[in-house]
Amino acid sequence: MSMLRTTTRNADTGPVLEVFGDVDYASAPELRALVSTIALRPGQRLVLDLGGMEFCDSSGITALIAARSHALDAGADIALAAVPSGTQRILRITGLDQVFTLHPDVGSATRP
Repeated sequence: MSMLRTTTRNADTGPVLEVFGDVDYASAPELRALVSTIALRPGQRLVLDLGGMEFCDSSGITALIAARSHALDAGADIALAAVPSGTQRILRITGLDQVFTLHPDVGSATRP
């Protein structure tokens, strides 16, 4: 089990939240709370960089959905970048790959 760690930075398109470690039932509430504090303006894009995420369970998927709701409530967009293959599979099975915009890397996700 790997502790959840995050860093936040700004890109031209809006905030980028880098996620490292496990997003599971123990850490997902922390991620949800953090995302809710990220200020977004209409037209911005919140990018969740999941390249460092090692594990994601259903609680983690719920946290991603909450992040999407936070972005949409602010009139912003959301994109997931560098999604690990196991999580991509879950998103595909649940149909959430049609709800989230997926990018292979942060560079493509932060292009205006």
